[in-house]
Amino acid sequence: MERIAWDQYFMAQSHLLALRSTCERLMVGATIVRDKRIIAGGYNGSVSGGAHCIDEGCYVVDNHCIRTVHAEVNALLQCAKFGVATTGAELYVTHFPCVHCSKAIIQAGIKNIYYSQDYKNHPYAIEMFKDAGVIVKQVQLETMSFDQKHEEKQQFISTLIDRLDKVGLDEQEMLELKHEARSLFEATSFLHSK
Repeated sequence: MERIAWDQYFMAQSHLLALRSTCERLMVGATIVRDKRIIAGGYNGSVSGGAHCIDEGCYVVDNHCIRTVHAEVNALLQCAKFGVATTGAELYVTHFPCVHCSKAIIQAGIKNIYYSQDYKNHPYAIEMFKDAGVIVKQVQLETMSFDQKHEEKQQFISTLIDRLDKVGLDEQEMLELKHEARSLFEATSFLHSK
């Protein structure tokens, strides 16, 4: 068995953190790492004890929800709360940081940012990172990398669909099944087309 790559491991942690988000608009998770060790994690949500977007809806002003603390800031605040230094650390985040988070990340001394998905990548944030010498790299999460049985699952579904095709399932239904299997396994070449 091949071990999961470090980038995938830490990005997976960020995606797990995002599942705790209480924002209805976008679920974001962030993991701060130093020397291949997780030192903090955060997700976007309301201040402790406050109303949550999932309970009362987003509090939107100028097209931004002002109710939530962003994942990156929550992770940085966790470090501040417990006296953990962030200078020279790395940040793994599910989405490209906003301008305000970008400023906090730079001020905290984070030197490398790995993000999974583009999200309104603001030119000023990109410029600030460049000027501060912060390395920014996109690392998309390979969901198959942490499912040890993914190849067996793919083979089973492929065989099942082939059998359904041989017994004469309607052509439209076959196309729908193939499409659904492809989207579930996030692989465009997973099933051969007939």
